[in-house]
Amino acid sequence: MKKIIIASILMISGFINAQEFQGMAVYESKTSTADFMKGMGGNRDITPEMQKQIEERMKKMFEKTFILNFDKTASIYKEEEKLDAPGQQGGGRMMMSMMGGGGTHYKNAKSKQYVVDKEFFGKEFLIKDSLPKYDWVLGSESKQIGDYFCFKATAVVKVSESDFRNFRFRNRNNDKEEGKKTETVKDTAASKKTNFTDDWEMPKENTITAWYCPEIPINQGPENYWGLPGLILEVNDGKTIILCSKLVINSKDKVEIKPASKGKVVTQKEYDETVKKKMEEMREMNSGPGGQRGGMRMGGGR
Repeated sequence: MKKIIIASILMISGFINAQEFQGMAVYESKTSTADFMKGMGGNRDITPEMQKQIEERMKKMFEKTFILNFDKTASIYKEEEKLDAPGQQGGGRMMMSMMGGGGTHYKNAKSKQYVVDKEFFGKEFLIKDSLPKYDWVLGSESKQIGDYFCFKATAVVKVSESDFRNFRFRNRNNDKEEGKKTETVKDTAASKKTNFTDDWEMPKENTITAWYCPEIPINQGPENYWGLPGLILEVNDGKTIILCSKLVINSKDKVEIKPASKGKVVTQKEYDETVKKKMEEMREMNSGPGGQRGGMRMGGGR
């Protein structure tokens, strides 16, 4: 087995050293909706039929296909183009952007920079920032993904506050640390109806597990993941699993790997703050007198 792996690495390394080297990987991304449905469970305004419709719509939103095109130093990661389904314009498209979709994600391992274009509330942003530095812990555990032999690596990462997938449902009944604060929240809830987003929280960091393939000695991967001695074929953060379903090395069809250039240039922190501010505004509107009970609408239209 080791001889086969070494031979594969040498063969692919030869391709990579070629001037025109390029590869393409297809990733399937799935995010658990359990926390979101749990948060909606306490809303009496949502009937079982409505909840089923929301669950089906959210499942579609949280299951995506992405294409990663890469060369020796850079990559572009983009959601597979599909015709917009009903309800995917307007608010639906905004939600897609907040759940990891939308735009082109460019990473350059040589310059250690990334560029992502995002549309949020009708405004176009161009996020330019330094690639995150992952303190990968390489393990000896291995497994097969398709035809490729992969090794396990883990890292603790800081979560993006603008990525809706990172929200967790707060179980107030088990919240021992907040004590009196929890009781205050319950008392307030008894006198004033708030929307279900009050029970969401954003963790500061998260532990991720990645599986990389030394046979393809490229330090690239899906989304913002990179820095391992091999292409990352799978990432699991506990809620979202991104798994490579197809891999092509040196296809005849070449793709131009370059960053997007349209939009207001901001850092990741500035973009996160913009999203956070807008979410707070929506939360206050929905919680106030005459506000829409049940929080944000999960669909398109205005």
